[in-house]
Amino acid sequence: MQRRFSDSRPFKQRKSLGNRTREVAEIRERYPRKIPVVVERYHKERELPLLDRTKFLVSQDLSLSQFSLTLRSRLSLSATQAFYLLVNNKSLPCLSLTMMDIYNDSKDEDGFLYITYASQEMFGNCCCYQGQ
Repeated sequence: MQRRFSDSRPFKQRKSLGNRTREVAEIRERYPRKIPVVVERYHKERELPLLDRTKFLVSQDLSLSQFSLTLRSRLSLSATQAFYLLVNNKSLPCLSLTMMDIYNDSKDEDGFLYITYASQEMFGNCCCYQGQ
């Protein structure tokens, strides 16, 4: 019997554009007031754990701040652990924006909203601020 290993490739590489687009169309038809979101760990991240799932259906009026609390809970982070959310791997969105606002501004061509999470270390080494 062959063991099945989890696929560590990004979501976009695991499914074709056509499959992703169909999946979003089905989700939006079934749940018109929900936003289909894919949340993945930054590829160079080593401190934060992996989430137990990648896809989320999020209420469109939920703020990014509220969604980040959900993610923090799912990651089981302590109060001292920081993490950041990037939309499309490039921008730090305002936490007070609703998921619908972010979705309208940043959804992918396939219809998913892609969010990446990472710890502070991805932005550089903090030792350079200690008088060096």
